[in-house]
Amino acid sequence: MKYMNIGVSGVKASRVALGVMRINTKSSEEAAKIVQKALDAGIDYFDTADCYHNGESSRVLGRALKDLGVDRSSIGIQTKVGIFRNPDNDEITRYDFSAKHLIAAVDQELENLHTDYVDYLLLHRPDTLVELDQLAEAFNTMQTSGKVRHFGVSNVNPMQVELLQSGVSQRLDVNQIQFGLGHTGMIQQEFHVNMIDGPSLDHDGGLIAYSRLRQMTIQAWSPFQTGFFEGVFIDNPKFPELNECLEKVAGKYGVSKSAIAVAWILRHPAGMQVLLGSMTPSRIAEMAAGADVELTAQEWYDLYLSTGNDLP
Repeated sequence: MKYMNIGVSGVKASRVALGVMRINTKSSEEAAKIVQKALDAGIDYFDTADCYHNGESSRVLGRALKDLGVDRSSIGIQTKVGIFRNPDNDEITRYDFSAKHLIAAVDQELENLHTDYVDYLLLHRPDTLVELDQLAEAFNTMQTSGKVRHFGVSNVNPMQVELLQSGVSQRLDVNQIQFGLGHTGMIQQEFHVNMIDGPSLDHDGGLIAYSRLRQMTIQAWSPFQTGFFEGVFIDNPKFPELNECLEKVAGKYGVSKSAIAVAWILRHPAGMQVLLGSMTPSRIAEMAAGADVELTAQEWYDLYLSTGNDLP
C-alpha cells in the first residue's frame, strides 16, 4: 500500500480507502472480517455517511472497529452529512446545511461510530439554500469542540467550492466525486477543448485542473461503475475492448483487472484517493493491490481509449 497527504492538512492516509455504504447488512462477525481484511491490506482510512441506511452503516463500522480493538489514532474516519432523508421511507427530501442540522448530524455520527471525533467531515451534496453564516457557525462549533478536525465537500463543482470556502475559515481539502474508467467525463472534457461535440461539454467546471491548482484531494467513488450505478464494467460483456485491455495489463503486473482499474485512477498526477465499496474480504485485498502498480503513460492512455473514448 502507498500513502498520501490529504489536501494540505498534513493528514496521511492510504491511497485506497474503504467506503462502507453497504456494510449495513453484515453481522458483527462479518463486518469485523471486512474491516480486518482492509487493515491487513494497508487501508487505514474509512468513509461513511449519516444517510447510509439511516446511520446503520456507520453503526456497523463503529462496532467492528470497537470489536477489533483498533487504535483510533492509527486510522482515519471520514463521514458525510447534509442529506436529509425521510425516516419513514428513506427518501431524500432535501439537502440541509443549516447549523442545527449539521451539528446534530455530526453528534449522531460520533455516537454511531463509537468515537469522539472524525478526521474529516464532508458536505455530502450541494445545498442551494446554504446560508454561509450558518455554515460558518456549524464548522466553528464542530472544530472548536474537537469533534471534527478537517473539512471537505462531495459532489460539488469548483464555483460551489469557492462559494462555500468564502464563508468558512477552515480549508476545504477534499472533494469526493464519481470517477473511474466507466465514468471519465472529467477527462474527456480536458481533451475536447474548444470543440462542439458531446465530450467537449463542460459538466463540472474543470474539476481536475481546479483541484490540482488548489491542492484539493479528489476522492474517486464507485471506481468500477458505469454511469450512475448502471453496473460494473469488470467482466461485463458490454465492454469487451476495455476488459481485453484490462486483462492484458493485469497479466503484465500479476494482479487482477480490478487492481488495474484502481491503478488507472491513481496514475493521474492529481493525486487522487480511491474509495472501494466492496464488502467481500478477498475482493478488498485484490482491489487494494492496485495501489502498488505504477502504470506507464501509454498503458493509461490505452485503457482510456479502450472505453470508447477518443483523442481529437
